[in-house]
Amino acid sequence: MRSYLGLGSNLGDRLGHLRRAIEALRSIDNSLAVSPVYETAPVGGPAQGPYLNCVVRLESELSPFELLEVAHRLEAEAGRVRTVKDGPRTLDVDVLLIDGTELQTPELTVPHPRMYERGFVLAPLEDLDPALVPAGWREHLGGAAGLEGDLRRVATIEDKPG
Repeated sequence: MRSYLGLGSNLGDRLGHLRRAIEALRSIDNSLAVSPVYETAPVGGPAQGPYLNCVVRLESELSPFELLEVAHRLEAEAGRVRTVKDGPRTLDVDVLLIDGTELQTPELTVPHPRMYERGFVLAPLEDLDPALVPAGWREHLGGAAGLEGDLRRVATIEDKPG
């Protein structure tokens, strides 16, 4: 089953946190696809630094709840501590989409309920599969000029730290 996960980090070695999570996800699907990495302004929460965000597409037989367990494990391994809602984090992993799955429970909603409101999800998702992104999303979220300062492609996971 094809799934899409959103990854973000704004504490510590941001790119390193993303790379380690992606390497761990390769144990599920060695041929997973990774979008470019975008630097984005934080959404909500207390004052905090910018995020690095990307989207991963993987194939697996994991159930939605097993994927959620993987997401929580990756966050814990990166030292994420949940103290402030929408606060800064070493790693955030969201289950965005799972082919053919619609689900709404207290623990998990698929598709992710706010993904279509977030340029930091839509831009990297569009890089992986443009058909999954609504036409005109940039205009809906303030236009290219409005997004330009808050959404900037900065790297790929294959880039070497420089």
